[in-house]
Amino acid sequence: MKPLYKRILLKLSGEGLMGDREFGMSAEVIARLAAEIKTVHDSGVEICIVVGGGNIFRGAKEASKGMNRTVADQVGMLATVMNALYLQNALEAIGVETRVLSGLSIPSVCEPYMYRRALRHLQKGRVVVFAGGTGNPYFTTDTGAALRASEMQCDALLKATQVDGVYDSDPRENKQARRYKAVSYDEVIGRQLKVMDTAAVALARENNIPIVVFAQKGEHALAEAVCGEGEFTIIKQEV
Repeated sequence: MKPLYKRILLKLSGEGLMGDREFGMSAEVIARLAAEIKTVHDSGVEICIVVGGGNIFRGAKEASKGMNRTVADQVGMLATVMNALYLQNALEAIGVETRVLSGLSIPSVCEPYMYRRALRHLQKGRVVVFAGGTGNPYFTTDTGAALRASEMQCDALLKATQVDGVYDSDPRENKQARRYKAVSYDEVIGRQLKVMDTAAVALARENNIPIVVFAQKGEHALAEAVCGEGEFTIIKQEV
């Protein structure tokens, strides 16, 4: 491997952990992800991770049904902690030292997020999984990922999705949809391309952190994306 980046933040969707299940987590999918992460980590790349909670609970969706938005988002943040702990267990089972740091204070199961502590873990060669979002309601895990990538001074934010990049329309609905090889932050925001929420893209733009969007299900997809190979879209300042 010839990685392009020294330190990355990997954003995983909660839905991507389900596999063929309708709810919850697939042990097989998480084991495969852990193996991919280990391969990249063993190549010398420092890795931090943000994982969503949509496989368990989607706060915004429940709020749209009438649930109090603050409460719904708090439940959603707790779902991300569950996923983070499961991923930590899978990584440590294959010898990758991992720490979970949460934006919500849950000291009996994981460490509270502190900037310098997170940096120290990375410097010691540990994988760091950020859970609990930002610790505040009304912020998506995409925004949380952009925030943590900025704080950790990551070289890139890698977003694993269900499709192999950013398209000008939904490729699952439009077979003629065109995939971008590269696209600017401003175009993503201006055209409202549905890859990350506006706040997340704007934060990445402000800190000049490229966003690499790739398909989570692809074999060796993470390693290829880190090396600039395979199918993906890169979102950056100028194209």
